[in-house]
Amino acid sequence: MTATPVPTTVGEGLKDAFRTHPAGVAIITASTPDGPVGLTASSVASVAVDPAAIVFSVTRATGSAGAILGAATFVVHLIDDEHSALAQSFAVSGSERFTPDQGWSTLPTGEPHLPEARVALRCRTLQTVPVGSSTVVIAEVLEVLPGEPGRPLVYLDRRFHALPHDTHH
Repeated sequence: MTATPVPTTVGEGLKDAFRTHPAGVAIITASTPDGPVGLTASSVASVAVDPAAIVFSVTRATGSAGAILGAATFVVHLIDDEHSALAQSFAVSGSERFTPDQGWSTLPTGEPHLPEARVALRCRTLQTVPVGSSTVVIAEVLEVLPGEPGRPLVYLDRRFHALPHDTHH
């Protein structure tokens, strides 16, 4: 019989700490033999500029996350408030994804692309590090695809929030 992991005091404290630490929101997509896959992540961060690299984590190496980890390349879309509903649908399994009215297109290299996202980063995995039930992904950025700037979106206390337009000036 496998014991259910019991949340530790430190683990619960960490969750509480990050609940009030705003994070940017990204939708990560890839093309697989079974069709396009995607997920929402609030853990994307820049790591280095030479080589250009980012890091993010996924909570389990199955489903969409597993498909992205298994893909040769994937696209990390840094999104704005205009796409908060889309981010929500990619955060819940079984919801509608990649519908024509969501604005998806396909890059010449085959990955699903949201041209209206503020910026999209086409990447390939450099290294993965398993940490408990999560996987940390270090990825090389192969291409930066600028899109449409909008109102920045942050994830805070389990909800998406728009920031005022002029915060990046």
